[in-house]
Amino acid sequence: MPAPPCPPGTAWRVRLPRTTAAVPVARALVRTALDAAGPGAAGRPDRDTAELLTAELVANAVEHTSGEGPIELFVELLDAPDGCQIEVHDPDPARPGRLDRPDPDAEIDPWQEHGRGLLLLRALSGDCGHRPTPHGKAVWFTLPRVPAQRPRPRP
Repeated sequence: MPAPPCPPGTAWRVRLPRTTAAVPVARALVRTALDAAGPGAAGRPDRDTAELLTAELVANAVEHTSGEGPIELFVELLDAPDGCQIEVHDPDPARPGRLDRPDPDAEIDPWQEHGRGLLLLRALSGDCGHRPTPHGKAVWFTLPRVPAQRPRPRP
């Protein structure tokens, strides 16, 4: 028998190494957290989108921040219609790139591996931002719940 769904307000926090090995660990935690939310009457956030955006934030924290110590992943289930908020904390107080809108001077080359993370974050999240923390900063995003699909009537 499956475990009952976790209620809104349930949260998970985990410290991750400042290495690329943190990315798959973060994706697995988000997958597990959203699975624990259960589908519920109002649905749950899209797991693939949550994993993708989390991977982008963790990869950015590993690659583009300075400072000592680990990074931290925080996942919280929210009341409907919101679904979840995911934060990545790192020890670097420097602001990330433009989260409110693209940098007008930045050119995105479709053939490059890098440069699309914040674009994806802005395009796919319900909301996103950053804030200072006592030990650096947190970059976060929210995802709304996807409405539960009704079963198709059988002919």
